[in-house]
Amino acid sequence: MATATGNTPAIPADRGRRLAEVILASSRRAGLGPGSRLPTERQLAADLGATRTTIRRALAVLETEGHISREVGRGTFLRDARWARAGAAGDGGPGAGDRGPGAGAAGAAGGPGGSAGFAPADVMAIRRMLEPSAMRQVVAWATAADFAEMDRCLAGGEQAGSYDEFELWDLALHHCIMAASHSPLLARLYALIEEARHGQTWGDMKRRSASRERQRLYQNDHRELVAALRARDADRAVEAMRSHLARVSSHLFDEAS
Repeated sequence: MATATGNTPAIPADRGRRLAEVILASSRRAGLGPGSRLPTERQLAADLGATRTTIRRALAVLETEGHISREVGRGTFLRDARWARAGAAGDGGPGAGDRGPGAGAAGAAGGPGGSAGFAPADVMAIRRMLEPSAMRQVVAWATAADFAEMDRCLAGGEQAGSYDEFELWDLALHHCIMAASHSPLLARLYALIEEARHGQTWGDMKRRSASRERQRLYQNDHRELVAALRARDADRAVEAMRSHLARVSSHLFDEAS
């Protein structure tokens, strides 16, 4: 269970997960498909009889799992690839058969050879090639809203009371950092890495390598990275991301050997 901060009560991770599933199911029943805008947090809270804080946590779960994207000034939208794959799995939802832009690559990720099936060593090798270099683009284009989202993810990681909750915030932070590049192509490329990080093999290895001490080290890395980006120090940001991914790789494969 997450710890409380100030006067704000902690929200159990499983409650956020259950509400996330309810939001997806309600959206399907409402006939929403890929690219559809979700109701506002206020409207979702009223419709589902939940607090806005709980709705916010559920949306964070959906965002880190790739079900939705949140665009500053526009709203929250259902994403194509996962919606299409859910429909193909036979849930009968309106996304079945929908193949929006990018669904050809990411939508196949769950099958053999899809990105969720890539070897963790391959995933880490590509991450170490892509993410440090992307920091220069983030330094150039990140907005105040982007930094606010990074701060929100950092705070979530600080308050995480379990491995699963910390992992959700870790995914969310890396997602919003890459999104701060404001490069649609880079976002599309990184979506494949995000899919791979949801694969069972990756998840099993990450869980085996997890510890409170390593979680603390990752959070320190995250704070240094965000500080470098906020300072618009490209060299420092590149090195911070490079060092962080080297640490993650070392922990993953030391445990697996």
